[in-house]
Amino acid sequence: MMLLENVTSCPVCNETSFTPFLICRDYTTSEKMFHVEQCTSCELLITTPRPTEKESGSYYQSKSYISHTSAAAGIMDYIYLIVRGLTLSWKYKIIQKDIIGNRLLDMGCGTGSFLNYCTGKGINAFGVEPSTEARAAASNTKVVESLKELDETGFDAITLWHVLEHVYDLENTINILKNKLAENGTIFIAVPNWKSYDSEYYKAYWAGYDVPRHVWHFSKNTMTRLIENQGLQIKKIIPMKLDSFYVSLLSEKYKANGKLSITGLIKGIILGMRSNIKGHRKVNNSSLIYLIQK
Repeated sequence: MMLLENVTSCPVCNETSFTPFLICRDYTTSEKMFHVEQCTSCELLITTPRPTEKESGSYYQSKSYISHTSAAAGIMDYIYLIVRGLTLSWKYKIIQKDIIGNRLLDMGCGTGSFLNYCTGKGINAFGVEPSTEARAAASNTKVVESLKELDETGFDAITLWHVLEHVYDLENTINILKNKLAENGTIFIAVPNWKSYDSEYYKAYWAGYDVPRHVWHFSKNTMTRLIENQGLQIKKIIPMKLDSFYVSLLSEKYKANGKLSITGLIKGIILGMRSNIKGHRKVNNSSLIYLIQK
């Protein structure tokens, strides 16, 4: 039987009181239901109870978890791989525009697509990836299992592409990354935004919740507070507009019991477009990149 643990304190504000928010299904591996609760003080959403960190790895052991396998088994996998390919150069340009130097750490690098892309551009890139299967697929000697194994410091850029929402020990992890950052370096953190239009529309079907792999669910307010708690500052927020389409399409698939019809495909594209339009003025899109400095 899988062990579950309760979250008893909010990592953003230390509040111990939570209220029920949603009950979501794990559509990737177990089909089990998980509770998402809201901190009564700072609005952080928390998956609780959740698998223990030791047990959490089993929830990634699925062909449906494409970021750890890179093997397409269906239309959504193909869409994911296309989107990932399109965003590699875009992410690289964002980094090149905002950093000085060429030392990079990709935290949660998965199968190493971004890491290898940057290496091909002459970047001295290192990676951290806890999944044994993903590390093997990455085939890169500069990828280690955990931050504890990484002696390197002075990184000009540290990237976390949809990783922080998976991290159990938020404060300690951010503090370690801060200490590994060069004085003029930048941390790039991309996370889903539960206050986006597509989240409000799909509610418990919203793919951005991805329980129980996502143990935290951020808004701009909670991300700002979390980062400032560590003595860091958010310098810029950039929307990930392609994510609005992918997440909406995946949410349509969940609504239709795992089958994305032509109608669902059209609806997902329209919802993704609408989410980007509604999120444009206040930068409130489905996923956001936070550029963080000391």
